[in-house]
Amino acid sequence: MYLNVSSSPHIRDSVTTRRLMGDVVIALIPALVASYFIFGVRAIILTLITVASCVFFEWISRLIMKRDNTIHDMSAVVTGTILAFCLPAGLPVWMAIFGAFIAIVVVKEMFGGIGSNIANPAIVGRIVLGMSFGSEMNSYSVIGTLAGETGTDLVATATPLALSGDQAASYLDLLLGRHGGTIGEVSAAALLLGCAYLVLRGVIDLWIPATFVVSTGLFMWVLGHDPIYHVLAGGLLLGAIYMATDYVTSPTTTKGKIIFGIGCGLLTGLFRGFAASPEGVSFAILLMNIMNPHLERWTRLKTIGGVDYVA
Repeated sequence: MYLNVSSSPHIRDSVTTRRLMGDVVIALIPALVASYFIFGVRAIILTLITVASCVFFEWISRLIMKRDNTIHDMSAVVTGTILAFCLPAGLPVWMAIFGAFIAIVVVKEMFGGIGSNIANPAIVGRIVLGMSFGSEMNSYSVIGTLAGETGTDLVATATPLALSGDQAASYLDLLLGRHGGTIGEVSAAALLLGCAYLVLRGVIDLWIPATFVVSTGLFMWVLGHDPIYHVLAGGLLLGAIYMATDYVTSPTTTKGKIIFGIGCGLLTGLFRGFAASPEGVSFAILLMNIMNPHLERWTRLKTIGGVDYVA
């Protein structure tokens, strides 16, 4: 009788990183299509450039570092798409390329590549761009006809979170994206459609998105704001569905996911309610990404018949 000894994992299935990333890309397509009607072809061009930059930077950095190339797993495509969705349609192309460099080379590859980064690359790329080029990153726009003007050129406008009173967008406008904002955050309906696809495909579950959204809404309600408005406006849905659920930088246990989502929601509420910036989603997720190793340790499952391990 022979005993075969091997390292984990011992159970394998057909799910691959490429398939998971492909599903995320498919889920992002509705928001990309919506961005075309809201911002015009400029949104598509900027997204394609950002994606191509991320793929190139991953290829060249792994070549320089003498590592096996991983561009076939499509993770760079997902990072590039999500990063583009965090950018205003009118952002200069070279700034988007710089953001792709930060996301892929600095945040992802310098930490060892996919599975080793401690923060979501697209989030850090968006934060670095926001802190480096504040004016350009806050110059939101929509097609002139959506803003009540003649023509199809992009015109400057404010995001719903910066408006109040009679100027505030309606729920329908927030769902359809008929307002200013970044490329991928404006249409809540398109983002929710993509979320439904990811859940049905088993790519994500709803623990993090649901607790993130509900805790943000409740926090803003306590502060006297319209909770539904704050759920539909800004980058909350984009962040909760597509960035906070990142496998690498979020907890794997159910308890950890709940704590993670609530933490993201409370931090977002604090930033929106008391900080100078009306958004706060990116910073909230980044801070919880930093907390993720601790959440994993605090909520780890105990092996049946085993004992707790004390580091």
